[in-house]
Amino acid sequence: MTPAPRRRLVPSFLATDSVQPTRNTLDRLTLLSSTGMATTDDLTHVKQRLIELLQGGPLALAEVAARLVLPVSLVRALVAELVDSSHLSARAPIPEARVHDPQLLEAVLHGLRSIR
Repeated sequence: MTPAPRRRLVPSFLATDSVQPTRNTLDRLTLLSSTGMATTDDLTHVKQRLIELLQGGPLALAEVAARLVLPVSLVRALVAELVDSSHLSARAPIPEARVHDPQLLEAVLHGLRSIR
């Protein structure tokens, strides 16, 4: 018989220290990376774990949340605080390539051929 999953001793929402981040543009696919700035003792344990996780290379915000087993909304707030304090850098995800209209491409090709 497997034991029942244990509840956290501290609720997840307490990890934010109730600080209001200045950024609200972080997406689930935002790529995060460590800036190499040394961690200080004033960072919470969760923030230190987050920075250590990103020292191995960039990860998407949703992947960080999954690896830390925390809600995405909580990790978004933590990341915003760490970006503001220059511990992390965040980059928007690369947008999907747009499919061009085949009729437009045919018209351009026809125009180029008529130049000869």
